[in-house]
Amino acid sequence: MSESITLKYNDQGLIPAILQDYHTREILMMAWMNAESLKLTMETGKATFYSRSRKQLWTKGETSGHFQEVVTIQYDCDEDTLLLEVIPQGPACHTGHTSCFYREMYRDDAIDTGNVSILFSLEDQIANRKANPVEGSYTNYLFREGTDKICKKIGEEASETIIAAKNADPAELTGEASDLLYHLAVLLNDQDLTFDDLFSLLTTRHRGDRKTNYNDSGKIK
Repeated sequence: MSESITLKYNDQGLIPAILQDYHTREILMMAWMNAESLKLTMETGKATFYSRSRKQLWTKGETSGHFQEVVTIQYDCDEDTLLLEVIPQGPACHTGHTSCFYREMYRDDAIDTGNVSILFSLEDQIANRKANPVEGSYTNYLFREGTDKICKKIGEEASETIIAAKNADPAELTGEASDLLYHLAVLLNDQDLTFDDLFSLLTTRHRGDRKTNYNDSGKIK
């Protein structure tokens, strides 16, 4: 950790640490860290905390195997709260739930219109259909028909997306683009790939020199 960072621990020498799923962006849990547990976390790459009740360090997953692999550690503007982006190796909550925040107190349906997490929900549902076929499921129909049928559908949906754009119809374009994303998700599963594989490559390209990723015709090298 940079010597220029001066974190503000409380009177007990602790600082709250929030864990967020690196891929889905879901908030997983909150626990306390002291300087020693923070240092150990950065050394091992596994989220380690301080137990106020047991008065000792503990690593998430040391008994359950559900370790939290740390990708980044960020601190807030007041330097008194930490945010750990992690790749969970299992549920973060001792109840078995993915997140400790599994109980809802309030929701505004008017503005709760979804976010990128729907891609992961869609991905999970497609994987579940493949593992547990459902009678009459369109997804299972595509898997039964095979790769050629899935690719054919992607071609059709891509064409319909282009037509919707040419028609300058936002509602139509939204619908066709959504259909295209769904069929792409099915194809990725069919080929043992995930959205994370795409995100990883896109991130690599974004961080690199754009000129080295494309040739003069604008095509990806």
